Amino acid sequence: MVKIRLKRQGAKKAPYYRVVVADSRSPRDGRNIEELGTYDPMAKPAVIQINMERAKYWIANGAQPTDTVRGLLKLAEAQQAPAEQAE
Repeated sequence: MVKIRLKRQGAKKAPYYRVVVADSRSPRDGRNIEELGTYDPMAKPAVIQINMERAKYWIANGAQPTDTVRGLLKLAEAQQAPAEQAE
């Protein structure tokens, strides 16, 4: 099964994550199919940058987001919605 999940980067006690599409059997920081964006929880406020078009494509093709990524996708979509209304 294909999952959309977080891949941990950064130093000890200073995490930085990449939102990736990966096979569910691969290790957390192992090989991935595609990188969709980044998540920096240490920034104030936290920075979430996700390519929503690609995320929707993968979900439509059967990829399952983890619970954490599902929440990040909702936050990223909410951040993009006001920007679209301003245009």
